[in-house]
Amino acid sequence: MNLDKNMQFEIKSGFLPNLSHSETLTILEVTPNSVVIQMNNSNGRGVFPSENLQYWIKKGLLVKMDDQHKKSS
Repeated sequence: MNLDKNMQFEIKSGFLPNLSHSETLTILEVTPNSVVIQMNNSNGRGVFPSENLQYWIKKGLLVKMDDQHKKSS
C-alpha cells in the first residue's frame, strides 16, 4: 500500500505503540524512510520506519479508513 499524507487508519487493540489509547491515527508526513503520524488522543507525534507501518497494516492492526467511515465517525 502506498502511504500518503492525510491517510487515516483505525487502530486495533494489538497495536502496541498506542500508549494514548487512541482510536485513529493520521499520517502527517511521508518520506522515503519514515512516516510521521498523529494519534487522535495524543498531543505528540510519532515517527516510524515506513516498513513498520506497512507491517502493522498487513497484520490488520491498522485499518485504512475510507471516506464513508470518516464521515460517520
